[in-house]
Amino acid sequence: MSRSARWTAAVLIILVALGYALLRELDTGSPQSVDPGSPAARDHRDADTPEALAEPRARADLAPCPAGGTAPGPTSLRGISLECAGDGTMVDLAPALAGRPVVLNLWAYWCGPCADELPALAEYQRRMGDRVTVLTVHQDENETAGLLRLAELGVRLPTLQDGRRLVAAALKVPNVMPATVVLASDGSVAEILPRPFTDADEIAAAVNSSIGVPVG
Repeated sequence: MSRSARWTAAVLIILVALGYALLRELDTGSPQSVDPGSPAARDHRDADTPEALAEPRARADLAPCPAGGTAPGPTSLRGISLECAGDGTMVDLAPALAGRPVVLNLWAYWCGPCADELPALAEYQRRMGDRVTVLTVHQDENETAGLLRLAELGVRLPTLQDGRRLVAAALKVPNVMPATVVLASDGSVAEILPRPFTDADEIAAAVNSSIGVPVG
């Protein structure tokens, strides 16, 4: 290969590399996970002010989040407070989840399998009544989009806004969505299920035996 040809090849390689880097920089179609400890991590966008969230909250019409009690609750969640997406109140997770079996569902508005699963979780909650609490955890800082997704699906489960993914980090949940964490009434982690479910029967079969609740 001549000297000029080698120079041409080198320039082309550099241009291709620069073009790839630019495309990576411009590609914002798929949200990227953020280290919860990084300065960039935040629970919601600056645009998600109480005023901006008022209409999406009204459309979503979510059930209230669990209220805090006096029991200490799950050790791994102590010290974590998150916003209840339905009304903007802060929830101290450990005491709020104490003394009851809880199904935590970790999802994000852009996750297709999550959208398919959420109605099944709502049906599972309807069947279980007050025997089990289903609480969803929205793991993206775009709180408005999360509320609008729930409104679109007609899912009114209580939801926590967790853009920093603090719950997943505290409970050591694999970095996949959707993922379901089952907490026993004593606060211990009974199951971590990093996979989607298709219907309420499948959820009950995977969850209920681990927390001592009959499937039927």
